[in-house]
Amino acid sequence: MPVVCSSCEKKNAVLKRPKTGLSLCKDCFFWAFEEEVHQTISSARLFTAGETVGIGASGGKDSTVLAHVMKVLNERYSYGLDLMLLSVDEGITGYRDDSLETVKRNQQQYDLPLKIVSYQELYGWTMDAIVKQVGLKNNCTFCGVFRRQALDRAAMMLKVDKICTGHNADDVAETVLMNFLRGDIARLRRCTAITTGSEGAIPRCKPLKYAYEKEIVLYAYFKKLDYFSTECVYSPNAYRGHARAFLKDLESIRPSAIVDIIHSGENLSVKEDVKMPVQGTCMRCGYISSQKLCKACVLLEGLNRGLPKLGIGKHHKLHHKLLAQEPLTEKEEKKLKAVDF
Repeated sequence: MPVVCSSCEKKNAVLKRPKTGLSLCKDCFFWAFEEEVHQTISSARLFTAGETVGIGASGGKDSTVLAHVMKVLNERYSYGLDLMLLSVDEGITGYRDDSLETVKRNQQQYDLPLKIVSYQELYGWTMDAIVKQVGLKNNCTFCGVFRRQALDRAAMMLKVDKICTGHNADDVAETVLMNFLRGDIARLRRCTAITTGSEGAIPRCKPLKYAYEKEIVLYAYFKKLDYFSTECVYSPNAYRGHARAFLKDLESIRPSAIVDIIHSGENLSVKEDVKMPVQGTCMRCGYISSQKLCKACVLLEGLNRGLPKLGIGKHHKLHHKLLAQEPLTEKEEKKLKAVDF
């Protein structure tokens, strides 16, 4: 027997919300999802009228739903924002080239400007070439660092005021778990912030911070949005995958576990005598960094010198040599050259 929508009590329900357990029809689900995102945006005061906002677009479900919802809410509530799409081409054959075709279709569908920057033009390397040198164990470290900086560079080219990304509740909860397991106090303290990078860098925000991944998939499915659903060919060994699997197990037992973990991260406090990294700027490229050289410059130096391990782990003591373009000792090179990660 059909279940009646628990909101309008008129139409038949087509889904049961993973987040609340309510049975809703399509229209009521769309409205509830969009209104919750609006509530997140307005309560955190993420945007100011007149700002140019770049939407990080990968062609995946999260960024596609974000672009669609941002356009809808911008018109419905007169945010007064100038929206545009920002994409990064990492150079992954059979994955990113296909997903960028989706982004280009999204650009036509939503009638938004699009800017694409590539690792090849920014760094002289593609992820395919990087993986050939570093292997499949730590390749996500290179990609994550380079992509973050590439998105900022694209935003700077277009003089964007803010960047919004499609990070959802599951992503934030996974990051809390990862940083807790790694004992990374600095990242654990800021990973739940809805806006980051306001100290000198272009601010980034997460309008979908409290949106469950399952509901994003349902929204995209029922709205018939055009998105790319293939997983990155280089990501199966990523550390995040283990946190994701653990989180899914928790969610199956207790659906509220996702938002509970986020709230736990938000309410964590660090003792006053704990030494935290001091943010400065990279002496080579000027990007934000807590060291003399930013992570991207160290990783790039390692690739160009044929020393792929240079940016993996703690090698801050070598930064002065890198800045001075001094050669490394035979012992240092031997330690950093191995690729058996």
